[in-house]
Amino acid sequence: MKLAPVIQSVQLRQVNLPPKVVRTDAIQSFVTQETLLLTLRCSDGVEGTGYAYTIGTGGSSVIALLKDHLAPRLIGLDPLNVEAIWKDLFYATHATAVGAITSLALACVDTALWDWRARSLNLPLWQLLGGAQARVPVYTTEGGWLHLSPGELVEQTLAAQSQGFRGAKIKVGRPHVSEDVARLSAVRSAVGTDFDIMTDANQGFNRPEVLRRAAAFAGLDLAWLEEPLPAEDVSGHRQLRTQTAIPVAVGESMYHLSNFREYLEQGACSIVQPDVARIGGITPWIKVAHLAEGFDVPVCPHFLMELHVSLCAAVPNAAWVEYIPQLDDITTSRLHVEGGFAYPPDTPGLGIEWDWPAIRRRQLTDITIH
Repeated sequence: MKLAPVIQSVQLRQVNLPPKVVRTDAIQSFVTQETLLLTLRCSDGVEGTGYAYTIGTGGSSVIALLKDHLAPRLIGLDPLNVEAIWKDLFYATHATAVGAITSLALACVDTALWDWRARSLNLPLWQLLGGAQARVPVYTTEGGWLHLSPGELVEQTLAAQSQGFRGAKIKVGRPHVSEDVARLSAVRSAVGTDFDIMTDANQGFNRPEVLRRAAAFAGLDLAWLEEPLPAEDVSGHRQLRTQTAIPVAVGESMYHLSNFREYLEQGACSIVQPDVARIGGITPWIKVAHLAEGFDVPVCPHFLMELHVSLCAAVPNAAWVEYIPQLDDITTSRLHVEGGFAYPPDTPGLGIEWDWPAIRRRQLTDITIH
């Protein structure tokens, strides 16, 4: 009888990556990308590497939670039992769930387990999870930041259009509504009507102001208004949906399946944007996507394009991949974009080829648990 594989060791690393451009939105700046890497080594000789990130704070706290509480529980477990492991770790940290630090730690473990599973079966992740579509439309967010002038926005968006992107995201939340309208109008006039413009308020408005802005944005044919209100304000988002024709997108600041269920049950969103790191990994991400499919709501995930391209290709209701380079400094693979579409990798596992020498040169943390 063949013995089941077991997890023999867990290695934790943290690598800080500076953003390639200045990134600002309505409430914050992107200071540095704290990239948290977790590698499982199993008795069958197959490794799996997962990861999560922050935009400048909390990385060391995630590493501490993994080192002190989660990683030791993995030793000796069968890595095939992904659901059981996720649930066990979630309950083991129930006093700190549901929240960002716990979810990011769970994501490191869960994405590593799925990487191991796909590698052990010699399958690309997107096919292992369903293989619903071989390509997904792609839009860019590496531009459109709040500090940019209308002229700079036009220049960058026209460049994106010429490169084949099918849409671009513009940050909103300038001090006066007229500034946002001027920025969006300039871009719309420049790119024409067959190019999608997404907008992102990063939770920067209150209820009266978001109604005012949505009314002012009418006629600009926006693809969506993202995070217009604080993520916990479900009823505010539901009220907004009844008073604007602009699709309302939420999800990057939600950390559990139940948060998405509440929004969908109450009809408080038009688009869901789960972030695989912030929701706790691939296991809950797929559940959100299928839940949204039941409500006939598309999935347009936040950030993490190198992993989300495979998750989007796995499910039938994924409508967009968000292009924003994240891992170029520590990987040798690149997202394949052609003709306005992102294509999932055909290599086994997550499809991310880590540049281990570059990681070792940059790592701030290197901990191995046996």
